[in-house]
Amino acid sequence: MMTEEKYPEFGVLLVDDEKLWLRGLSMALACSAGINNIHQCDDSRQVMNYLATHNIRVVLLDLTMPHISGEELLKQITQEHPEVAVIVISGMNQLETAVNCMKLGAFDYFVKTNEQERLLKGIHRAIRMIELQNENHQMKDRFLNDKLDSHDAFADIITQDKGVRKIFQYMESVARSSQPVLITGESGVGKELFSRAVHTLSGRSGPIIAVNVAGLDDNVFADTLFGHVKGAFTGAEVERPGMIEQAANGTLFLDEIGDMSIPSQVKLLRLLQEGEYFPLGRDQPKWINARIVVATHQSLEEKMKAGTFRKDLYYRLCTHHIHIPALRERKEDLPLLLDHFMTLAAESLEKKKPTPPKELVTLLSSYHFPGNVRELRAMVYDAISVHKSKILSMETFCKAIGKKPPALDAPPSRDGDEKLFASSENLPTLTEATEALIDEAIERAQGNQTIAARMLGITQPSLSNRLKRSRKKIQE
Repeated sequence: MMTEEKYPEFGVLLVDDEKLWLRGLSMALACSAGINNIHQCDDSRQVMNYLATHNIRVVLLDLTMPHISGEELLKQITQEHPEVAVIVISGMNQLETAVNCMKLGAFDYFVKTNEQERLLKGIHRAIRMIELQNENHQMKDRFLNDKLDSHDAFADIITQDKGVRKIFQYMESVARSSQPVLITGESGVGKELFSRAVHTLSGRSGPIIAVNVAGLDDNVFADTLFGHVKGAFTGAEVERPGMIEQAANGTLFLDEIGDMSIPSQVKLLRLLQEGEYFPLGRDQPKWINARIVVATHQSLEEKMKAGTFRKDLYYRLCTHHIHIPALRERKEDLPLLLDHFMTLAAESLEKKKPTPPKELVTLLSSYHFPGNVRELRAMVYDAISVHKSKILSMETFCKAIGKKPPALDAPPSRDGDEKLFASSENLPTLTEATEALIDEAIERAQGNQTIAARMLGITQPSLSNRLKRSRKKIQE
């Protein structure tokens, strides 16, 4: 029999001498807010012992109880367990009492007769604060000790880059949080792989449901995420659960959120703020029970400046932010990725895995990969599909690179009006210009003469002869 997943990871203790009220609030927390790691205590004398023996981080404390008053318990809890957030609940709406409780260290104060929805939101705020505190402590510990516990979760991400390893450590720290995760990075860096790693690390029992929101108009977006009831609109002949419901106890991954329309952004903002949504045609809300992970290749900061992305939504989404570096920023991963894709391509195409020429990694290192890992994968599959000998030909790679834009660190292209030596008072001699060009090619090719010769459009023996003549002149 499958056990119900507990949320949050730590316990929420309800303290009140009214057993009926305890049962009612417990049911409301579980059914409406998805909070089911709930403990009950109807005797104020047992509270301190309970806190000492259980992992409790949030306490809802009734103010008026026999034996030990709520105010006295508040003092003891804040002194002996400062890590616990105490929410005081009173049957009386008295400003002076509320102020005094806050001075004693209460996290919040509510009146029993007030709307239950406000209390639920207050409990959610306390849980979020505790989760963020836990994540900060875990993150500090992981970075200081360079720890990585869940290697299996990152098995699909091929890397040996230290910067990416720090991202893994950050992901481990925030994975069990209920807060949204924003994943940014250029197209082709593997954002969906990182989202799946976040889901795996979260330990959630539900699935990860991926939705590409680019191009969805407001109505389709609402129907896709929230679902609809029968008869909600023309053609809605049966009730259909939305992606949020399908991702229950799991993760909802929204890709390309930079392309969302403003009305859709408003709907997503409300979902994140309130934790509730309305399926189309339904007037009763449902509570979300899924982690939200979003991704974009666009600069949301630039879109905010342009007025096409809401600032309040951005700050909701970036509670946890993962930025994946481009492939050109982690070129030490090229040998690993090349070998990985060669293995996959050979198996897929039912061919024997060839041996790559030793110059291939150097050639790839001179390229800036605008399509990132996805582009490298396409290059390798194309090369494997046409190769016939034991050694993998470099021709396919050379052709692919030759058709691409110039490297990011290359000099900008020049119009007819802009001269190469316009800023120089004296022109270099032909020999000086040639030597400078050769030096630059050698540097970009990391000392590999074969690659440098390809860049210069000459043969390797010709380049070697030029270098020998240059060295001889220096010696003379």
